[in-house]
Amino acid sequence: MSDTKDPRLNLVLTAVMGKKALDIIVLDVSGLTSLADSFIICSGRSNRQVTAIADYIRTDLKKQGVAPLSVEGLQEGHWVLMDYGDIVIHVFYDDVRRFYDLEGLWSDAPRIRTRALDDWNHRQIRQDAPTD
Repeated sequence: MSDTKDPRLNLVLTAVMGKKALDIIVLDVSGLTSLADSFIICSGRSNRQVTAIADYIRTDLKKQGVAPLSVEGLQEGHWVLMDYGDIVIHVFYDDVRRFYDLEGLWSDAPRIRTRALDDWNHRQIRQDAPTD
């Protein structure tokens, strides 16, 4: 597990986890591009959920004094791109995420794992597991 040295990343991850985003991953792209240090990728199951997740992230981070440089795609709700400088958040509709496959495109980027993120993903897997 490689906990991040950037405290803002934990702040942003907390916001992302605040509205039931699915399949959250963090990629360390610092050695691969000058665009950002980290990409956070997550999903929603509908256009409305994608928009709600992105709205929540923006509102929660604004309360913390962190404003985005830009936000694109919010009205459509298929792929919302939120640029916070060193951290770029991609909130996808599930099918759109599979189509663009950013994880595959950036396969050379190491994944950043934190205890909070591992716990979050573990809870999501348990919630989605069928019960007998």
